[in-house]
Amino acid sequence: MAQVVIGVRRSGKSTLCYNLLKEKGDPFAYANFDDERFLDMTSKDLNTVLEVLYKIYGDFKRLFLDEIQNVSGWHLFVNRLLRQGIHVILTGSNAKLLSGELATHLTGRHDKIELFPFSFSDFCHCKGVDLKLQTTQGEAYRRSAFDEYLRQGGFPELLHKKSKTGYVSNLVDNILKRDIEQRHKIKYVRAFEHLAQHLLNVSPVIIVEKNLANLMGFKSHHTVDNYIGYLKEAYLLSGLPKYSVKSKQRIRDEKIYPIDVALMDGREDAMAGENLGWRLESIVYIELLRRNKPLERDVYYFRNADGYEADFVVCKGNKVEGIYQVCYDLSKEKTRSREIRGLLTASNQTRCNNLFLITDFQREELEQKGKTIKIIPAYEWLIQDV
Repeated sequence: MAQVVIGVRRSGKSTLCYNLLKEKGDPFAYANFDDERFLDMTSKDLNTVLEVLYKIYGDFKRLFLDEIQNVSGWHLFVNRLLRQGIHVILTGSNAKLLSGELATHLTGRHDKIELFPFSFSDFCHCKGVDLKLQTTQGEAYRRSAFDEYLRQGGFPELLHKKSKTGYVSNLVDNILKRDIEQRHKIKYVRAFEHLAQHLLNVSPVIIVEKNLANLMGFKSHHTVDNYIGYLKEAYLLSGLPKYSVKSKQRIRDEKIYPIDVALMDGREDAMAGENLGWRLESIVYIELLRRNKPLERDVYYFRNADGYEADFVVCKGNKVEGIYQVCYDLSKEKTRSREIRGLLTASNQTRCNNLFLITDFQREELEQKGKTIKIIPAYEWLIQDV
């Protein structure tokens, strides 16, 4: 089968594949199609590329194709290589183009991995922070690392960049221009970029297309819907549907999150505050995706008609397996009561008693109305089962 790694630009897809191939030790060839010289290339040209690769690398049975979705008709070429017994490794930064072609043309012949920026565990590993040390010092180091991760995010290169704002701004600019505007031939470029920057500034937020259309001056809310779809395909944003047993309810009132908290305020002219609560919520959401997508579980948010909310509901099929509330600071009684009430309401309506409240530093096991709520610091929860 073709091995496929897909995710946002600069999340480490190429490095992951390269390191695994080097570890394997077998000869392999490499081609990167994220190059302006390949801009007009089609599938007809790929055989020439293959010929050149044989000249450069000699005989090989493993072929690593980086950002292959940039070449129209690439799937025909890959199918032929698979039939010839070549192990093909692919990466891509566009969910629809790559996944759509995979589903259509490589059904049953590919294994897909969705890669996100570094998790907190990855971040600690790179920083040399011990995840297992059960001492006051060990916990203090992990909490200090989390404070940094909460503000910096998980893009690997940010660990070594002095100009973090310049790096994030360039990354967002490249994604908007190269992965979306060129590919989809965006007509209203300036308005599209304003929409993208605005959504990154205010996320997490529930999308109301008509309001956004009025704000940005679009004639139709369908334009907003299409543009948000492009931003999700390019992994700048991730959409979270509303929990409901009714299908028509799940396709409305989507909530969006940045794929990494660095995108929230790390851009030039973002004018965003710390918003630590929103940042913590975004980190928990991406971690839930990271843990549950490979296990074929779905993640939703809960809100009932009375306005009671729970941040995340994890389901396997139609069964709710866990409910998560996120609150940076529970010290105020009003805040604490609101968060617990939302959890209990979601628990009663979904019949799930596996309840969690993720905080910045509080830890407690709480009994409320016959239900147990586990209150856990994020720096602990994020490394569970590591």
